[in-house]
Amino acid sequence: MPPTPVRVRLALAESTVLGLACLLAFWLASGVFTHVYLDSRDSDLLGGMWAALATIFVSRASFQESLAAGVSRMSGTLISFVICLVYLVFLPFHLWAFALLIGISSAVGLLIGRPGDATTAAITTAVVLVVSTISPVEPWQQPILRFIDTVIGVVIGVGTAWLSLKLVHPHLR
Repeated sequence: MPPTPVRVRLALAESTVLGLACLLAFWLASGVFTHVYLDSRDSDLLGGMWAALATIFVSRASFQESLAAGVSRMSGTLISFVICLVYLVFLPFHLWAFALLIGISSAVGLLIGRPGDATTAAITTAVVLVVSTISPVEPWQQPILRFIDTVIGVVIGVGTAWLSLKLVHPHLR
């Protein structure tokens, strides 16, 4: 069954809003934020991508779902942030640490009763550890930078969900 014209308009509006939100997140994380903290161009681009992914991650069908996804994303990121920061302050990337820290990140999410956040924590840990080896900035800075990128993306994603509720779906108020 083909979509109705109303459904097509809503899909186009929501997709446009998401695209613009990702553009804003990318621009803030890779352009504006870099004036506050001088970093490499590669790390800036990674930060923009990471913020855009966080925006996409929290974009859900309703504001409440987006807010819950934002809390989940921040929870998983916070778990990874603490674990990676503590590790990278003292030690460089090692393959054994990669596996161990992903496991620890996942276990923490599970043990605090947030199984959905365990996956996000593990993914974030994998990215942070790999990026810490290829970025020209000090490895211990990567958890901090990716945490900030995530905050940017989550705030924009949840804000966009609220704005979408007001502009694209005013009948749901």
